[in-house]
Amino acid sequence: MTARRLDIALIIPARNEELSLPGVLAKVPPEITRVVVVDNGSTDATAQLAAGYGAQVVREPVPGYGRACLAGLAALRDDPPDLVAFVDADGSDELSCLPDLIAPVAAGEEDLVLGWRIPVVTAALSFQQRFGHWLATGLIRLFWGYRFHDLGPMRVIGWQALERLEVADQAFGWTVEMQLRAVACGMRVREIRVPYHKRTAGTSKISRTLSGTVLAGSTILWVISRELLAGPSPAVYTPPARVPRHRKVVY
Repeated sequence: MTARRLDIALIIPARNEELSLPGVLAKVPPEITRVVVVDNGSTDATAQLAAGYGAQVVREPVPGYGRACLAGLAALRDDPPDLVAFVDADGSDELSCLPDLIAPVAAGEEDLVLGWRIPVVTAALSFQQRFGHWLATGLIRLFWGYRFHDLGPMRVIGWQALERLEVADQAFGWTVEMQLRAVACGMRVREIRVPYHKRTAGTSKISRTLSGTVLAGSTILWVISRELLAGPSPAVYTPPARVPRHRKVVY
């Protein structure tokens, strides 16, 4: 009996990424069954290029990283996939490693798998990014007792697990909110080291600008403070049954 192929959707938030997006879409691994590119208020040909590569294009005119991710999820809700993956559109994520993140979730071993970014060159992560992630993950370890190494964008999570988290931040607190709520709910979380590159083309809207860095950093710290004050989640997550070892999983 042939195992059912898992439906795995990839969400790519994109704002004015016409120069880098084609390279990202060309490297989407075959494990991905559908690609959703969220055009987050672009003024260039981002949407047209995405459509030309066969991606589903979702329009979210109001800029915001979390807002774009939520728009992509909303477009999937009528026909939800088994798993959802997220990557950035600037070419910095190593998509060849995406199957490594998918495999533990597909096998029922983990609920959320995160890409722990290892810069290929020093300049791939700015000083501001390094300091911000060091501070944020340090606070998480201090108050939650859980050691994260990164708040990177590349991640894979089961659809049911994601729905339980009710992640709602519409800005740059999206990633840390997901991670904190996963810990609070007792989900199985793993980080996997992945190479991280400089953006392949175009210009950064956040990490290479002072205003973007300050805004992103303050939002992340605000989300950490809010989740800390909210206390533990009352709804403890019950992981789905593990896939039996004798059952072949196709993804």
